[in-house]
Amino acid sequence: MKLNRNFLSLQESYLFATVGAKYAAYQAAHPEKKVIKLSIGDVTRPLAPCVIFAMHRAVDEMAKKETFKGYGPDATVYGYDALIGSIRGRYARRGVELEAGEIFISDGAKSDLGNILDLFSADNTVLVPDPVYPAYVDANLMAGRNIVYADATEENHFLPLPDERVAADVIYICSPNNPTGAVYDRAGLQAWVDYANRRGAVILFDAAYEAFVSDPALPRSIYEIEGAKTCAVEFCSYSKTAGFTGVRCGYTVVPKELVREGVPLGKLWTRRQCTKFNGVSYITQMGAAAVFTEAGEREIAENLAYYRANADRIAQTLREAGVWYTGGKDSPYIWLKCPHGMKSWEFFDRLLEEANVVGTPGSGFGKNGEGFFRLTAFSTAENTAEACERLKQFLR
Repeated sequence: MKLNRNFLSLQESYLFATVGAKYAAYQAAHPEKKVIKLSIGDVTRPLAPCVIFAMHRAVDEMAKKETFKGYGPDATVYGYDALIGSIRGRYARRGVELEAGEIFISDGAKSDLGNILDLFSADNTVLVPDPVYPAYVDANLMAGRNIVYADATEENHFLPLPDERVAADVIYICSPNNPTGAVYDRAGLQAWVDYANRRGAVILFDAAYEAFVSDPALPRSIYEIEGAKTCAVEFCSYSKTAGFTGVRCGYTVVPKELVREGVPLGKLWTRRQCTKFNGVSYITQMGAAAVFTEAGEREIAENLAYYRANADRIAQTLREAGVWYTGGKDSPYIWLKCPHGMKSWEFFDRLLEEANVVGTPGSGFGKNGEGFFRLTAFSTAENTAEACERLKQFLR
């Protein structure tokens, strides 16, 4: 028996586990202190009323012989019609037409972003931006793939463009970006789509935070870009859009036009999911189906506005302190430059000890994250306001 020794190339602890361990150790040593977490991207607002109503109704259906549901349709690869229809309607309102067979329901974007790699040879070269959500890198290290990086820096506003000298087969793009909060405009995404189509590469587009885009000029789906259906898979989640972090539901779009080596990727993804995935529960899917109804979108808009207000408050605090940052407007993340040339973990430790506020060190997202720091808008309004007052004092 031999182990997959690629796992041994991973850092011993996942970034957010390290942050959590440091927080827990400090809180245990100082139980009298109130520590405010602006680190992990978990939500704090309850599910929308229409979602709760739909899930209660689904529970009642599961209690009756006549309406009970077992395995879902098509081995649960595509999901129930109500949910698929609501997603198609969401895209159609943005001018993007999708077929039902192009939408695949999952338990969240993170799972599918890792699982989609089953479709690609380990010989492929993967391109990720740096800094980047660490799960992208770790999933490819586990498979032993070659990884190259696109430098995202203050100079390019953390929105790198393709370099024709770099040969890539699989490209990760996250917009709005985690961790930097930066959002690609149409010209930026068009450059990546054109690059991928020229090379025959596949873009894995993480749109988990698209609901936070408020500027109508900015794209919320890569399929708003000409030529994207022949080169891009899109991953979406209800976690941040509708507060499903503890419920788990997402969806992946694989267009029928996306073909490589004469094989439609949707066909391969269907086969993979039928073999390794048994689908998302009926109760969860019915709750998700309520999200993109007229009432659902109105109700989730209230929660999104709540988090946007938190982000604006943090951004204003940084502006007043003269601290450089990006994000916070069309994204729930604020990416700040550590003052006085501090390193990321140095800033983390001092912020925790002196202000009792927890964030995420930028260096945990890659070499270009060193000297930067991520804060999130997902706390309560009360805790965000208190954290901002502490930040003001700390930054002075």
